[in-house]
Amino acid sequence: MQTLFALLVLASVCQAQTSSVPRPPWSGSKPSAAKSHPSDSDQDQNTTFRVNVKLVNVFVTVTDPRGAPVGNLLKDNFQILEDGNPQKISIFAKESALPLSIALEIDTSLSTRRDLPLELNSARRFANAILRPQDAMAIYGISEVVDPVVGFTSDMKTIDRGIDHMHMGSATALYDAIYVGSQDLEPRQGRKVMVVITDGGDTVSRTNYQEALRAAQISEAVVYSIIVVPVEASAGRDTGGEHALMQLSEDTGGKYFYATTLPQLDEAFRTISDELRTQYLLAYYPAQRLADSDYRHIDVKLTGVPESAQYRTRHRTGYYTSKSH
Repeated sequence: MQTLFALLVLASVCQAQTSSVPRPPWSGSKPSAAKSHPSDSDQDQNTTFRVNVKLVNVFVTVTDPRGAPVGNLLKDNFQILEDGNPQKISIFAKESALPLSIALEIDTSLSTRRDLPLELNSARRFANAILRPQDAMAIYGISEVVDPVVGFTSDMKTIDRGIDHMHMGSATALYDAIYVGSQDLEPRQGRKVMVVITDGGDTVSRTNYQEALRAAQISEAVVYSIIVVPVEASAGRDTGGEHALMQLSEDTGGKYFYATTLPQLDEAFRTISDELRTQYLLAYYPAQRLADSDYRHIDVKLTGVPESAQYRTRHRTGYYTSKSH
């Protein structure tokens, strides 16, 4: 009898532990909108969030008025702020030698069928041009499912073979792909980049935009979006999806491109390559331990640079103190 009682207690403990395991957003047990995004009235006004004292990496791209990368700035030319408060730059590096991990995500749905061969050829040239021995690339096909065609590797034969074996699908799970790619990038060391080639439409994702954006920000991925629009006046064009990609790229410090021809595709990839070779790394230890939100806003300003230069900076707009998805 005592043995039976002990087994029942053990089963109850295991069940409680299992129910507490976090699930992905599409597991079928999504929290309600109120629980996902509580209003101020639902929160304790005295609630504060603590941040671990660990290095925060911010990769910054500086461009001139023509959009060309600027690579000759010094540490003293940068000021970094968190929630409006100046931070001490602990690490500064130009054209970082850190390993580069690239998640290349290619829309293979029916809406991209005509242009897919051109996209794949352009992606292949990009991979061959950008990867160094210390870098790695993973390739994902985006259709009604997210297909991890090639895991992170620096072997060009494996990458070329993966690109040659992309499969067409019927729909587009774009936000699911961004979420999955972000989770795969999160544990990797060094610089993390996601390049998404798509027409901008999302038709079957179980992840929403906010979940995809949060995952990208938590992983510290810089997202570049190449939006392929074969016919600009097409009645089926998803301008809402395009604007979502544009905002996601901006919030992560990346950039978006429109491409209707092969030369424009190649030019987008060349621009991405150039920017990745001229990035600045600014890293700091947060001076403030507590805040009213688990999201910290980041701003980077240039100092000692003539206003006439009209330089622009791009970087991620913030980070979450919590790693929970």
